[in-house]
Amino acid sequence: MPVTETLMSQLPPGPFARLADLLGDMKPGKPPINLSIGDPSGTVPTFVTEALVKAAASFGNYPAITGTQDWRDAAAGWLNRRFDLNGAFHADKNVLPLNGTREGLFTVLFPLLPRIKAGGKPIVGMPNPFYQVYAAAALGAGSEPLYVPATEASGFLPDYAGLPESVLERLAAVYICSPSNPEGATASEDYWRQLFALAERHDFIVLADECYADIYFEQPPVCALPVRWKQAGDFSRLLTFHSLSKRSGLPGLRSGMVAGDDGLIARFRAFRNVAGPQMPGPILAASAAAWRDEHHVAANRAAYAEKMAVAERMLGNRAAFRKPAGGFFLWLNNGNGEETALRLWREQGVKVLPGAYMGREINSGKTQSNPGFSYVRIALVSDLSTIMTALERVNDFLTP
Repeated sequence: MPVTETLMSQLPPGPFARLADLLGDMKPGKPPINLSIGDPSGTVPTFVTEALVKAAASFGNYPAITGTQDWRDAAAGWLNRRFDLNGAFHADKNVLPLNGTREGLFTVLFPLLPRIKAGGKPIVGMPNPFYQVYAAAALGAGSEPLYVPATEASGFLPDYAGLPESVLERLAAVYICSPSNPEGATASEDYWRQLFALAERHDFIVLADECYADIYFEQPPVCALPVRWKQAGDFSRLLTFHSLSKRSGLPGLRSGMVAGDDGLIARFRAFRNVAGPQMPGPILAASAAAWRDEHHVAANRAAYAEKMAVAERMLGNRAAFRKPAGGFFLWLNNGNGEETALRLWREQGVKVLPGAYMGREINSGKTQSNPGFSYVRIALVSDLSTIMTALERVNDFLTP
């Protein structure tokens, strides 16, 4: 059987395909509003389009896999500023451009995973529920995906330290998303420190998906780079991923970065130099301009804060509601996520994603053992007026 068929046979249908099957041909009870997809929408800053136009001639040249010096300086500059690294981050050693962070999260395992770990197939850990590309990457790289529950009891983050010793010995890499998708939970400094200490003891890599790091409501989340630098004096065992789709509200730019340990970056760079996913020159120029500017980021964050404040005002007295620390999702607990999603569409015309579609059963055959079973994910990415209308309907639905 071809590799692609083997991979697909191990991956169930994606969450949105499952949602389409769930709703089928059912007509929405009211004019439809789609809050199921986390697709940021907003105005493209003028300086981004100006940078694209100014660099248009670079479409006539093959781009380097490492990007331009201008992009590297801008990316490293942002990392040094944002995480108070005082110049520790090196533009030519510690960062690479990505054509959207998702492609980096997927391909990163291919050049970095060992074929065998502790006498068996390597294990790649990931939170459960999770961003589906983590599992696809683990399976595509020939490893065993391990779905580690991220529940209310664990602060909606995976408890890797609680894994059995036999599993820890086979861990080759772990994914950690903070602020997390879908729950909006953030890792503390102590959490990061314990995770890196565990990585040192058991020889694995930490892949920190921090795409939502600049979308928060009370205080900036503690991020992986400064904790690792303070702990070890370097970025060993760490690669972190950041995205202009989320930070700048520019999903169509398909621009992100991977940053961290120079040895891991060098191995990933060599792999990418063969695979060839270069970022075009005009996109590099626009991305560099976006990494250098903070005003549009603050405006983007303020817009999400306004939407979250509306959600808290309208749903905050509901037992189902919990305000996230970051990100732009509500993780609403209403007892049965699939039933909630079905009824919200049928009765109110609001499309949301059942939480179980982002997770896996812990006990085979027992659907309620899926950590996402009770939840629905609601994306607050539409304009404020649309979100207010949708949340009014959600509130009506929750009213006995």
